[in-house]
Amino acid sequence: MIRVSVNEAMHRFPELLSAARAGEGVEIKQNGWTFRLTAFSSRPPVTGTPKAGRLKGQLMVPDDFDEPLEELREYME
Repeated sequence: MIRVSVNEAMHRFPELLSAARAGEGVEIKQNGWTFRLTAFSSRPPVTGTPKAGRLKGQLMVPDDFDEPLEELREYME
């Protein structure tokens, strides 16, 4: 865990970002407050627009799909 003051953090900011990115804890203290620097990656960008019907013919739904399950029959009576 790296603990620094705000003044020190301002001088070492790139180093502290690298440490947080590597999973190390970073705490910055100022006037009785403690701030924790945490790194996380955002969701990757969407690479295309989904198109309706694109997977037509690749998914087969059985004819009895809507029928009650035999395992649950006792709960339905």
